[in-house]
Amino acid sequence: MAYLTVLGQTLQVTEFKGIPIVDTHSAPPRSGEKYRTAQGFSAIRDGIKAASHGNVVEIERKPQWLRAKMPAGAKFDDVRKIVGEHRLATVCEEAKCPNIGECWNAGTATLMLMGEVCTRACRFCAVDTGNPRGWLDPEEPRNAARTVELMGLKYVVLTSVNRDDLSDGGATHFAECVREIKRVSPGTAVEALTPDFQGDLTAVATVVDSGLEVFAQNVETVRRLTHPVRDPRAGYEQTLVVLAYAKCRRPEVLTKTSLMLGLGETDDEIVATMDDLRAIDVDILTLGQYLRPTKHHLPIERWVTPHQFDAYRALALDRGFLECVSGPLVRSSYRAEKALERNNAGVVNAG
Repeated sequence: MAYLTVLGQTLQVTEFKGIPIVDTHSAPPRSGEKYRTAQGFSAIRDGIKAASHGNVVEIERKPQWLRAKMPAGAKFDDVRKIVGEHRLATVCEEAKCPNIGECWNAGTATLMLMGEVCTRACRFCAVDTGNPRGWLDPEEPRNAARTVELMGLKYVVLTSVNRDDLSDGGATHFAECVREIKRVSPGTAVEALTPDFQGDLTAVATVVDSGLEVFAQNVETVRRLTHPVRDPRAGYEQTLVVLAYAKCRRPEVLTKTSLMLGLGETDDEIVATMDDLRAIDVDILTLGQYLRPTKHHLPIERWVTPHQFDAYRALALDRGFLECVSGPLVRSSYRAEKALERNNAGVVNAG
């Protein structure tokens, strides 16, 4: 519920364009509901609004090899406390990553910059969607650097929501976070998993020149499935252009991307995507099973077996990738610091 003042009268508004507006002070919003953030703008919980029709496919039952352990442990609790104290959003939490317990107990975390609300609505992603209207936390670079220092990280992944409401897509803010981390913890390697900045290469250069070691932008799926999987403002070719420019501008910076499998792609399309990526000298590829975050998101078309993930990894390595981390529960930032150990980041695909 929200309130709107018209001609001096305050009216209660319970929905906007057919989407219920929830008063977050009385109850947390449910998936697909619109709510008002602490910064005063509206957003949709989990990114995709609830379908108005009854033809919703329920969440699929996972095979045994996809059962992740419940997150627990002293180190997990310590990391969660630090992230909360410094007002940082993590993709681990926002995207409902199944590896949150393993990574946080290992003392690593992927920090999500520029808030918890994305301007895009990709149909695979559970990050909340809305228009932040230019809002940024000016203390975030300092808070991010302090968190990395407190955690004693030797390798940190920074990612962010898309911020199409900002003139440079948030590139300047992203770069400031990288530089501040490097200032406070000069021995820490930084990987930036960035938006596509709508193909703005000046914005890409701003981030690539900030002192990072790895630049990542996810292609997400094969060319044919880019739409409807990704938001209309994203594009297969656009991601390739961003990755190619990053490598050309800073050849010493490793480039990286990720593919979700199980959305209806064929083996030939996976191989064609690998070839497209190697043609622009992408160094690292990660492959993981698409897991449907809510019943409002795209359904799963197939479960990729552990043995198939091993086969895809072999195909990628044959094409010259420095590493391909491949497994059912692998995500783009999964144990990123181990990617160059050439051992599938420790993933053993048994099952």
